[in-house]
Amino acid sequence: MEDFQKLSIIIPAYNEATTIRLILDRIIQVVLVNDIQKELILVNDCSTDNTEEVLLAYQQERPQLNIQYFKHDINQGKGAAIHTGIKKATGEYLVIQDADLEYDPEEYNQLLKPVIRASADVVFGSRFLGGEPHRILFYWHSIGNKMLTRLSNMLTNLNLTDMETCYKLCKTSIIQAIELKENRFGFEPEITAKLARIRNIRIYEVGISYYGRTYQEGKKIGWKDGFRALYCILKYNLFR
Repeated sequence: MEDFQKLSIIIPAYNEATTIRLILDRIIQVVLVNDIQKELILVNDCSTDNTEEVLLAYQQERPQLNIQYFKHDINQGKGAAIHTGIKKATGEYLVIQDADLEYDPEEYNQLLKPVIRASADVVFGSRFLGGEPHRILFYWHSIGNKMLTRLSNMLTNLNLTDMETCYKLCKTSIIQAIELKENRFGFEPEITAKLARIRNIRIYEVGISYYGRTYQEGKKIGWKDGFRALYCILKYNLFR
C-alpha cells in the first residue's frame, strides 16, 4: 500500500446543533492505526438552527486540530454537502460521517483494516453484517434498504449487503475523479454505480454497529427518498 498519512472525515450537517459537538468529540478521541492523522471537513448545508455557531465555537476552542469549515448559502441537500467535502479533502483516503449519533467513529479502524492489509480502494461499512450492536427501529426501513441494495447489486454485479450505508471510505483520488450529480439522498446509489464501473477497483465491506434515530429524535430520510434512490439505481446503471 502506498504511503497513507491522513484521513479526511467529511461531516455534512443540517440543523444538527444538538448532536454535532458530541460527534466531533467522539471523532477527535479516536486514535487511528499507523498514526494516521485526521482532517475534519465540516459542511454546513445552510442550517436554520445554531449549527454554525456551535461549529465555529468548536473550531476556535481547538486551534490545534485540523478542522476545515464550509457553509452553503442555500440548502442544497446532504449529497451536495458531501460533494463540497470531497472537493476540499486532502487526505489520501476520505470517509463520510453523519453529524448525528447513528454511526460510531470508533469503527474507523475497522473500516481501515482492508486498506492497511489489502490496499482496498473502497470500504463499505455494513449495518447488516457482523455482530455489532444495532438499535431496533423500523422494519419497513430495513426491508426497503435490503431491496434497494439487492437491485443495485443486480445492476452493478457487486455483492454488497448495505449499499445505503453512510460509512463509505474511499481513496480520495478515485472519488474526486468522479462527476457526482445527486444533491440529496440519491448520492448513495449514484456513487455505488459509478464506483462499480471503475476497472480493477478493489471494494471491501466490513460490519459496523448502528445507533439509529427515530423521527422525533431528528431522523430526516423518508419514503420519498426511497423512491429517489430507486430512480437513481436505474438511472446510473441503465442510462449512463
